[in-house]
Amino acid sequence: MASASDRNPIIIGGLPSQVPDFDPEETQEWLDSLDAAVDERGRERARYLMLRLIERAREKRVAVPEMRSTDYVNTIPTKSEPFFPGNEEIERKILNATRWNAAVMVSRAQRPGIGVGGHIATFASSASLYDVGFNHFFRGKDEGDGGDQVFFQGHASPGIYARAFMLDRLSEQHLDGFRQEKSKAPYGLSSYPHPRLMPDFWEFPTVSMGLGPIGAIYQARMNRYMHARGIADTSKSQVWAFLGDGEMDEPESLGQLSIAAREGLDNLTFVVNCNLQRLDGPVRGNGKIIQELESIFRGAGWNVIKLVWDRSWDPLLAQDRDGVLVNKMNTTPDGQFQTYATETGAYIRDHFFGDDHRLRAMVEGMTDDQILHLGRGGHDHKKIFAAYKAAAEHKGQPTVILAKTIKGWTLGPNFEGRNATHQMKKLTVDDLKRFRDRLHLPIPDRELESGAPPYYHPGRDSEEIQYMHDRRKGLGGYVPTRVVRSKPLPLPEDKTYATVKKGSGQQSIATTMAFVRLLKDLMRDKELGKRFVLIAPDEYRTFGMDSFFPSAKIYNPLGQQYESVDRDLLLAYKESPNGQMLHDGISEAGCTASLIAAGSAYATHGEPLIPVYVFYSMFGFQRTGDQFWQMADQLARGFVLGATAGRTTLTGEGLQHADGHSQLLASTNPGCVAYDPAFGFEIAHIVQDGLRRMYGGSEEHPHGEDVFYYLTVYNEPIQHPAEPENVDVEGILKGVYRFSEGTGGSIPAQILASGVAVPWAVEAQRILAEDWNVKADVWSATSWNELRREAVDCERHNLLHPEEEQRVPYVTRKLADAQGPVVAVSDWMRSVPDQIARWVPQTYQSLGADGFGFADTRGAARRFFHIDAQSIVVGVLTELAREGKVDRSVLKQAIDRYQLLDVAAADPGAAGGDA
Repeated sequence: MASASDRNPIIIGGLPSQVPDFDPEETQEWLDSLDAAVDERGRERARYLMLRLIERAREKRVAVPEMRSTDYVNTIPTKSEPFFPGNEEIERKILNATRWNAAVMVSRAQRPGIGVGGHIATFASSASLYDVGFNHFFRGKDEGDGGDQVFFQGHASPGIYARAFMLDRLSEQHLDGFRQEKSKAPYGLSSYPHPRLMPDFWEFPTVSMGLGPIGAIYQARMNRYMHARGIADTSKSQVWAFLGDGEMDEPESLGQLSIAAREGLDNLTFVVNCNLQRLDGPVRGNGKIIQELESIFRGAGWNVIKLVWDRSWDPLLAQDRDGVLVNKMNTTPDGQFQTYATETGAYIRDHFFGDDHRLRAMVEGMTDDQILHLGRGGHDHKKIFAAYKAAAEHKGQPTVILAKTIKGWTLGPNFEGRNATHQMKKLTVDDLKRFRDRLHLPIPDRELESGAPPYYHPGRDSEEIQYMHDRRKGLGGYVPTRVVRSKPLPLPEDKTYATVKKGSGQQSIATTMAFVRLLKDLMRDKELGKRFVLIAPDEYRTFGMDSFFPSAKIYNPLGQQYESVDRDLLLAYKESPNGQMLHDGISEAGCTASLIAAGSAYATHGEPLIPVYVFYSMFGFQRTGDQFWQMADQLARGFVLGATAGRTTLTGEGLQHADGHSQLLASTNPGCVAYDPAFGFEIAHIVQDGLRRMYGGSEEHPHGEDVFYYLTVYNEPIQHPAEPENVDVEGILKGVYRFSEGTGGSIPAQILASGVAVPWAVEAQRILAEDWNVKADVWSATSWNELRREAVDCERHNLLHPEEEQRVPYVTRKLADAQGPVVAVSDWMRSVPDQIARWVPQTYQSLGADGFGFADTRGAARRFFHIDAQSIVVGVLTELAREGKVDRSVLKQAIDRYQLLDVAAADPGAAGGDA
C-alpha cells in the first residue's frame, strides 16, 4: 500500500489543496478504509459509499466540491416522493382527450385545400409535463397579481389549444382555424405562442428557439427587481420555462445561466423536455444530453433535478445491489435509447438486459410487453409532481428539471421516437385507430373512416371537465391568459422638456448627451420618475450616464458588499438592492431580455415600466435583431437608444463598430418607430410624443399603443440650436420639416439630411450660396422610416379604394412646393434615404456611407464616402447640371476646388466625444 507521501496531491475543484494535514494518522485510516472497500466489495460499492459521504457532508454543511454529473437515475428517490394530491385516473382521462384533440387539430389542418401544417410530436412528448403544471402549479391572474409566468415551448402550442378547448375557452371553430389567422378570423389560431396575434391568450412568444430560456431568466429577475423597488408585489410569482433539449444548443439558451444563479432566482424553473431528438435526428446520438446539461447547469450554480425513469423501473432499481443496472443506464448512449423506443420488448430484453447475467435475472419474471412499457420519467404524473414540488420549494437557486420523454409518445409506431417525427403532421386512419385505442377514447371506427377525424369532448358536466375547472379555480384562473390592467400614466408637463429645447448655447454636446439631459429631467418627475428602468451593456460611462450612479444606483439584490475603488469620486459606482439601473454586463442579449421584461410589465404585472436601453448602435438590431422581433411580438414598449450611431462618427473604432444600417434593420420591424434626430429640441418632441403614445392612453388605444421607439444618437459634439419659433412639430414627428431656408443665391435646390448630417447640410448650404449662386433649403429628415411607412399606407388605401379621394403621402405633400432637385444625405447607407425616393416629386439623389466602415478621422471617413459638406455641394450641382440649371463644366471645377478625390485633404473634423 502506498504511503501518504507517495500519493498524488489532494485535488479540490481541480486545484491542489494547500491546507496542511494536522493528523496524518487519521487521514491514513480513512484512505485505508476506502482501499479496503475497493478491494473487498468492489469499485461500485466504494463509489456508493463515497456518494453517501458527500451527501452527508452537505447535510452537515461541510463545504465539498459540487459533482457536475450524477448517475443516470432520478434525483428524487422513490422513498422521498411526496404524496400526490390529484386524482391520477381523472387526470389520465383529461390528458388522453387533450392528446387526441391536439393531434386531430394538426391532422385536420392538413386537409385538402388547407395544408398549413403543424407539429404534434413535441406536445405528445411533453403532455404530462404540462398537465401536472396546469393541475397543480401554474397560478393564474384572478387574484389581481401577475400570477405565474409560463413560457410554453413553441412547438407544443397545439396541446395548449386542445386544453383550452376542453375548458370551453376555445371552440371547434377555433381549432379548425389553426394556422389560418386571417382566412378564419376571428376564429383563427396562431401557429405558435404569439401575443401580438392573440393578445388575450398568449403572454410570451417562444418559438424562436433560445429566446424562451433567456426571456424567462430575465423575467424572473424583473419580478425581483419590481418587488425590490416597491412597484409590484411579485413574491408569489413563479416563472416556468418549458424548453427542448435540442433548443439548449442555442447560445441564448445557456449563455445567461450564471445571472440566475448569481442573483439566487429561486422563482425560476426550467423544464427541459429531453426527448433526445432534434428536428432531424438525435440531439446527442453518441452521448447523453441529460448528463451534459446536468453538468452545465450544476457548473453554473443551478439546482438540478433529473427525472429519467417512471415508476415501473423502481422495483428493478431496488434490486440493483451491485449497481449493474445503473451502470448500464450510465453507459448506454442516447441514440441507442431512441432505438429502444422504436423496438419490441424482446429486442430490449436481448440488447439492454441481455449482456449481463445479473441484468437478465432482473427481468426473468417480466413479459416482453412489460419490458416494452418500462417508461420514461417525463410521462409519470407522480414523478413529475415530485420534481415540480421540489423545484417550487427549493430556496436560493434556480432549478432545472431534466425530464426524459419519447418524442411522439402515444402517437403510435409510425411516430414514436422516429427521426422524421417532427416533420410528420397527418395521421392515417390506421394511426388514428391505434391512437384512439391507446387513449381509450369512445370514438367509433366509422367516424375515423370518413372525412376529417372528430374532436373529442367528454361533456361539460363530466367529472373530467369539472375537475379541470376546479383545479384552475383553485390556482387563480386560466393559463395562459394575458390581461392588461394598467392605467394610463400622468405625463410630464411641457416645462420638463424646456431645458433641452433651449439648445446647448456655446457648449458643444452630442445628441447622446442631449438625450441624457432630458432623461435626467424626466426622472425627476414625481409620478413618472420611478418607472424609468435604465439598461446598458457595461457602457453607462461611455454614454455619459455615470451621473445617474449616485442617485438612481445600480440594481444588485445583494447590495454593495465592498468599498468601491472610486468611492471618493462624485460619480462613484454605487450598487443597491433597490437600484433603478440595470447593469447587465457585456451582454446585449441579456440587456434586450431585460428591456422586453420591463417593457411588457404593464401587462404581466399591471404596472407600466419605461425601459430606456442604451447601447452601441452597431450592437443592437444587428446583434439581437431576433429579440427585437420578440419585443414587438410581446407588445413591449419603451425607448431604445442606438448611441454612437453612424458609419463615420465613431472615429477610431473601425469596421465592426461602424453602424451605417441599423435604421434600415429597424425599418423591417413593424412594431418599431424609428427616428434619427439631429438636435436636442427634436429629441424632446419625439420622446414627449413617445411617452404619450405608449403610456398616455387615448380613445383608440386606452392602454397605450403597442410600439417601441428607436432613436439613433451620436457621439459627435455640436452646438445645438434653440428650438425655432413656430417649430414644425408635426413635421418632426411625421419625419421631415424645413430646418433652414436658403437665404443666398438664386438657383433653387433642396437638401434632406438626418442626424449628424444636418450640420454638414447647413455648411453645404452656405458654400452653395457663396460659391455657386445656389439657394438651397435644408430639411431635417427625422425619420426616413416613418415617411416610408406612411406613404405605403397611402398607396395601400388607394389600391383598395379607387372610388375614394386618393391619399397623398406626407413627404409628397411636404415637398410639393419645393423648387429644384433634392439631394438626400446621412451617415447611413443610401438604402436608408432611398426608402422615400418613390414619393419625392422632384429629381432625387442620395448620398450615403455604403460599404464597410474603417478607423480614421471623421473628416477623412466622410470624404472617402463622399457625404461631407463639399461632397453634398457637388451632389447638388450634379443634379442642377442634369436639369440644365448650371453648366456641367462646374462639376469638375468643384471636384478640383474641394479636392474630393483626396481623402487626406479633408478637414479632420471634431475629435473625441464619447458621449
